[in-house]
Amino acid sequence: MKAEPPTRSQEELRKLAEELIMAQNTMTLSTAVHDVAWAAPVYYVHLGYQFYFFSDPVSRHIQEGLASQKAAAAIFHPSATWKEIRGIQMSGRIHPLSPGLESVRAIRNYLKKFPFTMEFFGAGEKLDLEGFSKRFRVRLYRFRPDLFFYMDNRIRFSFRERLELPWRSSIQDLDRA
Repeated sequence: MKAEPPTRSQEELRKLAEELIMAQNTMTLSTAVHDVAWAAPVYYVHLGYQFYFFSDPVSRHIQEGLASQKAAAAIFHPSATWKEIRGIQMSGRIHPLSPGLESVRAIRNYLKKFPFTMEFFGAGEKLDLEGFSKRFRVRLYRFRPDLFFYMDNRIRFSFRERLELPWRSSIQDLDRA
């Protein structure tokens, strides 16, 4: 008799996903327009299950993501064998951010996660949304997933399960801020 595959609760899977999100620095954003797909890696920070990154407003992934109102993203742990493969697959939307509490929180987290960024700023230069825009000709964006899957071959080969996104109320709070 074949053993039943192990099951995990949403809470356990959410914890595993959050550990992975915190341990990694880059996510790959994917977009497509006119049946031509594109992928771009970006440094990210997160607030809950929302992901923040800086990009050039004229970059292909931004132009396509904003035009189509669709994007996908993946975060994964580097692995040497198939038994170590684990990652997150998401689909959702990219949104440009304006000055406000949400962008302040995202930039604060960005500077904490990527402290080397401060080396690019001189004395007296602002480390805020305007300062980043001027220094790097970038804009701050949020990727907000609508669909979120956690995959982990450590649990079993091809383990993949959808996680319910329990943070909708916190998103609405951030939108009002």
